[in-house]
Amino acid sequence: MATSETAAIRSRAQGAVQHRPTEADNHATDLVLALAELPVDHPDRPALRGRAIEAWLPMAQRLTRRYAGRGEPFDDLLQTATVGLIKAIDGFDPDHGSDFVSYAIPTILGEVKRHFRDRTWSMRIPRRLQEMRLAINRAQAELTQTVSRSPTVADIAAHLGVCEEAVLEGLEGGRAYRAVSLSAPVGETPGSELSEMIGSEDHGYELAELRIAMPAAMACLTEREQRIIALRFYGNQTQGGIAAQIGVSQMHVSRLLAGALAKLRKHLDPDCAAALRS
Repeated sequence: MATSETAAIRSRAQGAVQHRPTEADNHATDLVLALAELPVDHPDRPALRGRAIEAWLPMAQRLTRRYAGRGEPFDDLLQTATVGLIKAIDGFDPDHGSDFVSYAIPTILGEVKRHFRDRTWSMRIPRRLQEMRLAINRAQAELTQTVSRSPTVADIAAHLGVCEEAVLEGLEGGRAYRAVSLSAPVGETPGSELSEMIGSEDHGYELAELRIAMPAAMACLTEREQRIIALRFYGNQTQGGIAAQIGVSQMHVSRLLAGALAKLRKHLDPDCAAALRS
């Protein structure tokens, strides 16, 4: 690489000439070597750095294509790979004896792998579980080829040299990698969504049990208290409506209702008593 172009760039880096590199100085390796020799505060450094980044972008694009189709937008991966390229260009030191490509490729791939490790999980889980999940994926691929069947948890644990509990924990943590939208379609029925398949607590069971237990418990109430309870819970009347029907004030109805409920709760089991609200 001891060409006249390289010599010209190095000469400018040492301040022997005053003008910026020309278009003839466009060889990617020469640009990185020249950049490495420029002082950090040299006025030509920003322009030369930009040319070096642009010259090596095709390599970043080729490396990015290795990870295409893994659920991440290509543009996001390319941006991450470009960050790795910039780090490689800024950190390259030819005095260490390695060429730029040997230094840049691990730097770029490391940045992309870090993106998958840290950015693509829907939930934040400990890094050890993320790494275990990646190790499990590699082990599954290797064991499928060697044992000619789907590997078991015991197979994976033996392959990785860990206990089966660690493998199970890694598999469980892997579920956090991708979240599924509640609006995701399910089944063959048009319009069916995942949210419709998720159960929730049904308070109707408590109310059904309460209705069954109430008649026996009502025997502990006075006739007026029974009427108030019936109007409130079976007639769905407000306290004001009940007051108008029995000829007392709403405040008095409130006191009578509270007293009647207290009596009922003593005669009902805890679950039914909890469902009883004024």
